[in-house]
Amino acid sequence: MGSMDPLSSLLSGIRAEGSVVSHAVLAVPWTIRFADAAPLIMISVLRGGGTLLLSDGTERAIGAGDTAIVRGPEPFHLVDHPASVHSSHAAYEIACFTESVECTAQELGGIHWGADSEGATALIVGAYRASGHRHERLLRTLPPVLVVEEDAEVCAWLETAAADAAHQSAGSQALMDRLLDWALVCTLRSWFDKAGADAPSWYRGLADPVLAPALQSFHDRPAASWTVASLAARAGVSRALFAKRFTRLMGCPPLAYLTECRMDEAEALLSDTDLGIAQIARSVGYADAFGFSAAFKRLKGLSPSAYRAAAAAGSGSLASR
Repeated sequence: MGSMDPLSSLLSGIRAEGSVVSHAVLAVPWTIRFADAAPLIMISVLRGGGTLLLSDGTERAIGAGDTAIVRGPEPFHLVDHPASVHSSHAAYEIACFTESVECTAQELGGIHWGADSEGATALIVGAYRASGHRHERLLRTLPPVLVVEEDAEVCAWLETAAADAAHQSAGSQALMDRLLDWALVCTLRSWFDKAGADAPSWYRGLADPVLAPALQSFHDRPAASWTVASLAARAGVSRALFAKRFTRLMGCPPLAYLTECRMDEAEALLSDTDLGIAQIARSVGYADAFGFSAAFKRLKGLSPSAYRAAAAAGSGSLASR
């Protein structure tokens, strides 16, 4: 692994791909059903608005300037009004990633895109594919839906970019995909910054002036032989002060955090690569496969080989661990 902060690492396996819709012209009442089973779906409301209805009964109103990130894979709805989901009216479905359905900015599930009209709801929707399992640790830190209010200038810029992409000029889909990737990172960072104690511990730690240098050093070189003393030296404080501050801010002792991060990385390598157990052990900081296997089973409940076999068999239980 090269130099990479935890958020970048967790997002490295998740990408927007071929999924952009904008300027939906929707006559009230309307319902959009999202049936992607994608790990994450992002909805930016440029004009108008509606209510998100999640499968667990959660309702969340979103309006112009709001960006919502919904955690998959359960289907959900976006409606003009909560009562609309039960009435007879225009109902649309977005399922870009199911059964190889292609979504384009011009045609999607019968919705008319691109034309402007009074009172139209204008949306940018991005569904994100996952390559592998690295992103699952990120998903475990997120609520079912999070909403961030964007600056009006950002919305105007996004709307212009989406309109340009909708003209289908050369490279426009790739441009829009990268724009959606950028928007996802910005939205998550904004939410983490405002989440305070609800933000993941690794994110809070990176914002702390004492812990940040030590955490960055560890995430840059996770396989190095880190000790509490060597991490404290990076932080420029005593070993005792570092351990106390780390445990208070991060919710666990330094070495417990290191072990958890290494085992999360090992999970991704076992699921997504053909590397041998000994190679994976070395890449996450263990000199031999035996010590690594014991630590992995103690934390994850399965031996590395049993975990790999379960992942290869497509065990849904692994994603929820």
